[in-house]
Amino acid sequence: MADWVRVAATSDVAEGACIGVRVGDKEVALYHLPGGEFRATDNVCSHEYALLSDGWVENGCIECPLHAAQFDIRTGKALSAPADEDIAVYPVKVEGTDLLVEI
Repeated sequence: MADWVRVAATSDVAEGACIGVRVGDKEVALYHLPGGEFRATDNVCSHEYALLSDGWVENGCIECPLHAAQFDIRTGKALSAPADEDIAVYPVKVEGTDLLVEI
């Protein structure tokens, strides 16, 4: 069974932005989408090692800073070359001002 882990405060992630956090041995990207929606994905691009949290968030997608591969933040689906492998997504919940991720 997976565990819920506090990874950040809601104020740590500006709306429209993404930050990287470490959860155990996993690199996780946290997103604050418009309307107060928080999401989490793997933070490492499936094409080549690059931190997605260093990329650009736009229209519900994250663009890798290395080769511009794009992923859907809600589903993890790879949307453009050179990535052809999806990334994992993780459930997020808000408790008060805490962001928790289920890993």
